[in-house]
Amino acid sequence: MSFLELAKARYSCRKFTEQAVEDEKIAKILEAAMCAPTAVNKQPFKIWVVKSAENLEKVKSTTHYSFDAKVILVLGGKRETAWVRPFDNRNFADVDASIVGTQIMLEAHDLGLGSTWVGYFDAPKLAELLPDMADYDLIALFPLGYPAMGPSPRHLESKSEAELVRYI
Repeated sequence: MSFLELAKARYSCRKFTEQAVEDEKIAKILEAAMCAPTAVNKQPFKIWVVKSAENLEKVKSTTHYSFDAKVILVLGGKRETAWVRPFDNRNFADVDASIVGTQIMLEAHDLGLGSTWVGYFDAPKLAELLPDMADYDLIALFPLGYPAMGPSPRHLESKSEAELVRYI
């Protein structure tokens, strides 16, 4: 599959089967995340792989959007270690984490798994429940699993190129 085919085929999966996600597939997703390009290669992120029933319940208590996944990746950025653009002091921790998150979703899809980017969660509560996350800006949750449904009808909807692109 070409990259463009992969980018078009990936969709936000919101329902998973009971089939367990193999550790080998999680390792490949993490490898894709760790090779994501970050500003000045500072890699100001951390990924927590949440698999235990106890910790999954903690994550699920912070969002309505866990989709009963048996694995959830939590992605955090660390502002203190990120590159800062000198002209306006723009910190790139969240940008770098967003690139990492995109690679997580694309690799998951390439491996036959479903995922979605969940931004709707109580990050302060999650950091309190899982103190290892306390020093990070928690960016997103990525429920992972085998898709139990296909993409929504809106998956292929897009604004026109004229609305999204400008040649100058």
